Amino acid sequence: MPIVSKVYCSPYEVVLAVRRRPNVVNGGGFAVADCSQRVVFRVDGCGILGKKQELVLRDGDGNSLLLIRQKGSVIEALSFLKRWKGFTYDFLGSEKLAFTLKEPNSCFSNKNPIRISLESNNSSNFEIRGDFSVRSCSIVNSTGHVVAQIGVKEVEQVMSGRDLYHVKIMPGIDQVFVFGVIAVLDYIYDGSTRC
Repeated sequence: MPIVSKVYCSPYEVVLAVRRRPNVVNGGGFAVADCSQRVVFRVDGCGILGKKQELVLRDGDGNSLLLIRQKGSVIEALSFLKRWKGFTYDFLGSEKLAFTLKEPNSCFSNKNPIRISLESNNSSNFEIRGDFSVRSCSIVNSTGHVVAQIGVKEVEQVMSGRDLYHVKIMPGIDQVFVFGVIAVLDYIYDGSTRC
């Protein structure tokens, strides 16, 4: 299911490793590597960009794939939800809305799930089940199927589970979309993308 591009949809299950970059190293964010330890994606947070509530997901060569911003307004400040918007770039370099992530306002309740909707298809909705703060959660589609699973491998328990974890992505799922969602979760839970 391409959301950003079919180039990032594998016909096979993919397992990628995520390693945090502390804010003192290259401004924070995280890097995503494949099994050969080649960097596939990189997420830059406000330590590099200099802007709070803005993230950029790049490919291994440093090309921007997704710009993610938290949208705010007076009405939204009074709302129960905070919204993050993920934008792709069209062939002319213009931003195009790809997805919206609705974060429950923690002042009222943190029991409500985080929901994601796609701009291109209003019937395709996703939600986060589990607890990202301990790197144990899943991205689930509207039919209840897991499309991506975030976890800590037992062998890597020696290192902090917040610094190194893995993401298993099901066949046909857009990897850029998955890591765009993970970038927002990292920011929400005071990860390396936040200043």
